[in-house]
Parts: sequence; structure tokens; C-alpha cells
Amino acid sequence: MDEVTVVVAHSERATLRVGDVFLKVDADQARIDVEVEAMALAPVPTSEVLWRKPPVLAIAAVPGATLGRLGGPSTGSSAAWAAAGAAIRKLHDAPLPPRSGGAGRSIVALAAELDDECELLVTNGLLPADLVTRNRQVAEAALRPWTPAFTHGDLQIAHVFVDGDEVTGIIDWSEAGQGDALYDLATFTLGHEEHLDDVVAGYGTDVDLDVIHAWWSLRSLLAVRWLTGHGFDPFAPGCEVDVLRSRM
Repeated sequence: MDEVTVVVAHSERATLRVGDVFLKVDADQARIDVEVEAMALAPVPTSEVLWRKPPVLAIAAVPGATLGRLGGPSTGSSAAWAAAGAAIRKLHDAPLPPRSGGAGRSIVALAAELDDECELLVTNGLLPADLVTRNRQVAEAALRPWTPAFTHGDLQIAHVFVDGDEVTGIIDWSEAGQGDALYDLATFTLGHEEHLDDVVAGYGTDVDLDVIHAWWSLRSLLAVRWLTGHGFDPFAPGCEVDVLRSRM
């Protein structure tokens, strides 16, 4: 019998691996609906949906390996990182999906949440005030008008698989939808700034690096309390708090 491996688990959802099958358990069926819909529409390699029986979605593993993980060493050649950039551009150029995604929140709502989160980070003693203040200033550049694109919405490095210099699969589409393209690029390169130039080269168009840096700060500020409360460690070397410190 294949061993059952817990890939990720917290109060909202869990993902298990059994052999070459991933079982995603999610009490929010809307997220599963988004994922299945997005994988059908995305013009990039995705997982095959094997079956669905709420609250479980079974999908096939994709070949290859990730380019690394947040807080760990990056792997793969510059060409592999550029190939990922090209795949992300292909996604962003595709016809828009019908709904807004995780990268598509309004500027007003995002700014309000960011201000509240910054206050809580300081008053709860999680982060020093100067670190929060500086990164809130950097984050401001992300709060600008943007043209909607087909975005993944949670394009962490662990969600993109490559084999050699070819992208073989992009997984975890539950936050997909219309959104800010630079949010995807920033999420993918978070904690791996050394490969940003490779990704942008593969992406093939001018990118506002100040906005990328802003999204690194914004995403990290919003993530620290959630991660701490769900059993993850944003203070680990190379993770979100180190990303914030790099802006000082």
C-alpha cells in the first residue's frame, strides 16, 4: 500500500499524497470550483482531475520537481527560471476567467486590511515598529490601478514544477481569477530575489520592479500573523520576516 503523506494541513483545508494521487480536502466548495474551472481554462500544464467527491478533489501528480521552496535553496538553471517566467506570461495573456481571484482584490480593501494588519503586528509585539513602518511605505507602490490578467493568485515557488528547462505543471489553483499580474510574479520570486532577473527575462516584457518589491512587502506583512496562527514559521531563515528585513 502506498504511504499517505500530509503535504499541508491547517484548519481551512488539507492536502494528502497517496502514491501519484493528491487528495485535496476543503470544506469550502467554492475554492474547489475555482480550482477545477481554472485548470480547465489555463493555457499551461496543470494536474489532471481524476475524480471529485465533495469535500475531496483527487488530482494526478505532475512530473518534475519544484525550483525550490521559500526559506530553502533555489534549484534549477537560469533557463528553468526563465521558462517559468514565460509560462506565467502565457497565463497572463490568456482570455480572462469569469471571476476575480486572490490577486484581484480592490485597492481600497487591500489598503484597509494592510493598515489594520500593520497595527496588530506592532501592538501584539510580533514585529518591531520600524520594520513594519518601512515595509508599509514600500508596499504603497502596489496599491495602484492595474489591468486585469488571468492570474494564479497563489503562485508560490512550490506550485511550479519543471523538468530540466521545461515547465511540466502548475498546481493549486484555488485562488485563480482576474487579478494583478505583478502579484503573481512577486509571489513566485518571494524570498528568491536572485532569480528575479531570470523570471523577468522569460516573461518578456517590461516589469515595474518597484511594484514587485512592494508586493513582497505587502504579502509578507499580511501573512505573518496568519502563518504564526496556523502552525507555520514566518521567522524561519529566508521566509517572510527575512523578506521584510531585506527592505530596510
